Amino acid sequence: MSNGTGRTAAVCNRRFPIAHTFSIVARDPETGEMGVAVQSHWFSTGSLVTWAESGVGAIATQSMVEVSYGPLGLDLMRSGKSSEESLKMLLAGDEGRDLRQVAMVDKNGCVATHTGKRCITEAGHITGDGFSVQANMMLYPTVWPAMAEVYKTTSGNLIDRLLAALTAAQSAGGDIRGQQSAAILVVKGQATGKPWEDRIIDLRVEDHLAPIDELKRLVGVQRAYQLMNKGDDMLGKSQVTEALEAYKNAAAMLPEMLELPFWQAVTLADLGKMDEALPIFKDVFSKEPNWALLLQRLPAAGLIKDDAELLRRILEMAK
Repeated sequence: MSNGTGRTAAVCNRRFPIAHTFSIVARDPETGEMGVAVQSHWFSTGSLVTWAESGVGAIATQSMVEVSYGPLGLDLMRSGKSSEESLKMLLAGDEGRDLRQVAMVDKNGCVATHTGKRCITEAGHITGDGFSVQANMMLYPTVWPAMAEVYKTTSGNLIDRLLAALTAAQSAGGDIRGQQSAAILVVKGQATGKPWEDRIIDLRVEDHLAPIDELKRLVGVQRAYQLMNKGDDMLGKSQVTEALEAYKNAAAMLPEMLELPFWQAVTLADLGKMDEALPIFKDVFSKEPNWALLLQRLPAAGLIKDDAELLRRILEMAK
């Protein structure tokens, strides 16, 4: 049976990926950002479940996963179909629809969700203003209501609210099998024509004893690196004070990650702020001497002044 998009979705006897899971799709009405977050006791759930495209929509496809609901659903919404129209078309051509659980949100915040009658209990979904939470094979039927309530009552940006929903699901019992992998994908509301810039966050935890906690940690790491990149942009615009503040804050967010204070110190030294740079270099070099070796390679790449006296003073911190 065809769904009108060229896909034939006969169930036959083939085994579908079993991403029984809980997830959320949502659109932020203020920013237009759209995202999806998921956790499952299945390896690399993010590679199956999470789909999103800036200016188009976000999709979660799970249970007995028909992965093509992701790319085909985005194709349909990109062509102008609403989330409801897109999901209806895909389900019509899928003989395994009773085994599927799918949620979509489009660029206008319209939501469509399907929980097949053969999804393993506890299974269900709740839709709200611009979001849908869905789950199957849960320990308790309180999981998806807990997700909906926390998402609605949590303040902050879309990333924080999606993570809060995952945490609520796990606190309410989560997947009956336990935890293994998690993912979060958030895109801008409007496409820029540069897909690599349109993805605000795209992180996966493929296999972990506490994947939601690890996902939260990775979000924190990404935010620190994004702040460092923002500092680079500011420096390129001669906004030196603002750039140095961004570097300082980024390094403070991840004090155990030497990469950030090292480049902060390099920038300070290049600007002639040696009194501020030298203590940072000393601390970095004491923890990992190879950063001193890297420093000596930077002048040839134009990443620090080719100044013998400046390099000598810095390298003294390695002794």
